[in-house]
This record gives sequence, C-alpha cells and structure tokens, in this order.
Amino acid sequence: MEIAKQFPISRTAVNKHLHILYNAGMVKSRKVGRETRYTLEPNPLAEIQDFLAFFEPYWDDQLAALKQLVEEDSN
Repeated sequence: MEIAKQFPISRTAVNKHLHILYNAGMVKSRKVGRETRYTLEPNPLAEIQDFLAFFEPYWDDQLAALKQLVEEDSN
C-alpha cells in the first residue's frame, strides 16, 4: 500500500482512516486490479470551510478580547 508508506502507522490503521474518510464522503475509491485507489473529494471540505467562515468573526473578537485580558493581567 503506497499511501501507508507515507505515515508512521500500520497499514491496518491507514485502511481504517481511509474507510472513515470514505464513509464521510471525503474520498472516493475505485478498484484497479488488487489495489484500491483513493482520490480526494473536495466538496465536503469546502462545506466545512464555509461553516467555519461563518464563525470566524466571532472567534476573531473573542481571541482579541482574550489577548487584551492576558496582556492587562501581565502588566
């Protein structure tokens, strides 16, 4: 398994991760002979990015407030 060579985990662990990604719709698989080849499905990642972008202004405000609080306490 070529992809397993890229990670410091077992082939079984890589297969489990790929299965989870497949079930989440984040990768597609196809059989080529004895191999299963995986390709990235970017649409779910774009949906996650859109979801997180909605909250970005909130987190920016909260992190700025936290920074100000920490800097005030250290003075």
